[in-house]
Amino acid sequence: MKAVILAGGFGTRISEESTVRPKPMVEIGDKPILWHIMKMYAHHGISDFIICCGYKGHVIKDYFINYHLMHSDFTVNLDTNEVKVHQQHATPWKVTLVDTGLETMTGGRLKRIKEYIGNETFCMTYGDGVSNVNIRESIQFHKKEGVAATLTAVRQPGRFGAFVLSSPGTRIQQFREKPQGDGTEGAMINGGFFVLEPSVFDLIEDDETVWEREPMEKLTNINEMAAYVHHGFWQAMDSLRDKNYLETLWSSGKAPWKVW
Repeated sequence: MKAVILAGGFGTRISEESTVRPKPMVEIGDKPILWHIMKMYAHHGISDFIICCGYKGHVIKDYFINYHLMHSDFTVNLDTNEVKVHQQHATPWKVTLVDTGLETMTGGRLKRIKEYIGNETFCMTYGDGVSNVNIRESIQFHKKEGVAATLTAVRQPGRFGAFVLSSPGTRIQQFREKPQGDGTEGAMINGGFFVLEPSVFDLIEDDETVWEREPMEKLTNINEMAAYVHHGFWQAMDSLRDKNYLETLWSSGKAPWKVW
């Protein structure tokens, strides 16, 4: 199974970092948050990644082009430009890096990597959030529900899109993108970590399509969007404050998302 990671946004709310690199390359510890996300998926048996690049995508490409050498001991003969690798510590991942455009919206980025997915179930998430969600279990849940899309539902106040779950049940009855002032404090929100069927590509019109709007709303309306409820740790790195919080957790040696 493949995991798609959206890594092309501008990261304007964390501009202190994103002026020199894309937000997924902002480091927690000494590794980009993108690496942390990939380690989470790899822990659950997924090591085939498709990275949707956009803003400063060359930084992400450079990182993976040089990943092998950065995690190995080697000798460089400057006279012959020969490189001899002594010990290799690289991770056995397959990473496909796709330029999905500078201004492309989230749905458009997803649509652009359709050819790399084929006719199989796949995972998708954002390049700026970590969690101790059981991805393997969410995939099993998705298959049991038999829907086109499953998102991971988490509790977080404020600026994210909230939705209403059927009661009892696992299907989303109503999805609202970033509601304000309507008493949704503590409501279930979209935590990302999707499990998707290839049929979702048909709901994405073009580069201007925002995945969290029309496609997700349509899936909800036709009862094809399920919610895998996660009660554990989840945190998006949406601001410098969030970044510092994650850094503190990592430095403590007890980062909740470090499941590997």
